[in-house]
Amino acid sequence: MNTFSVLAAGSGEDVNPLLPETYDIVWSIVCVAIIAVVFYKYVIPRLMKVLDERADKIEGGIKRAEVAQEEAQLTLQQYQQQLAEARLEAARIREEARTQGQQILAQMRADAQAESDRIVAAGHHQLEAQRQQILTELRSELGHTAVDLAEKIIGQSVSDEAKQAASIERFLTELDDESKAGIGVGR
Repeated sequence: MNTFSVLAAGSGEDVNPLLPETYDIVWSIVCVAIIAVVFYKYVIPRLMKVLDERADKIEGGIKRAEVAQEEAQLTLQQYQQQLAEARLEAARIREEARTQGQQILAQMRADAQAESDRIVAAGHHQLEAQRQQILTELRSELGHTAVDLAEKIIGQSVSDEAKQAASIERFLTELDDESKAGIGVGR
């Protein structure tokens, strides 16, 4: 047992076992005060420094995030503007291609029409040449047939080539005049 307990028991006082002795309270207060001073002088400033650094990092991170957000927004706007410009450019290119296509189509139509006209004109010229050739052949045959017929009707030979050619030409000219007069009347 403790000497204080013995003394207190000997003095006849009742001692409360829950209450510490005065010197324990004093030394505890001194220890707590020393620890509080050390804590206040060294630990709290370091803790505040760490908290301030952390707060600065968080605020800096937030600011960096805001700056990054603004940059991303600006980049997005630039992208959307470029996209709109690209769409306008694509529409302009499509319109140019459509216009060029129409021009090419019109040119091809004009070329085809010119070629068609040329072919038709060549066909008309060829038909006219064939008509002239057929007329010449028909005149020649008709002339010979007329001479043969005249010889049979007259009963004598028309052998003079000059007279024969003149007769044939005169006969054919009369036929042409009659056919032209007949065509003119028909119109």
